[in-house]
Amino acid sequence: MNTTLTPTTRQTTTQTTSETVDILRPERRVGLIDRAALHLGMALIRWGRRPGRELARHERRANQLEMAVLYREQELARERLERERDYALSLAVMRAR
Repeated sequence: MNTTLTPTTRQTTTQTTSETVDILRPERRVGLIDRAALHLGMALIRWGRRPGRELARHERRANQLEMAVLYREQELARERLERERDYALSLAVMRAR
């Protein structure tokens, strides 16, 4: 049952054309109405994809919580740095005596 029905050899002939055809086309300009319609369409798409009011409220709440956690971590790091600085100063004073 392991027979293949397709031939195992492939043709490797490539057709190369030495002639390249360069077609010069006139430049197409976009009119003012078309450009305005494009901008209006993009604005409508952006407006339609904005998050709902409920989702926006949750996002604001999550951002507030993340900022509170970040602030707390910064405060803890500052306090730890102050303790280490005080300890280093006390060691320096003790060695100077």
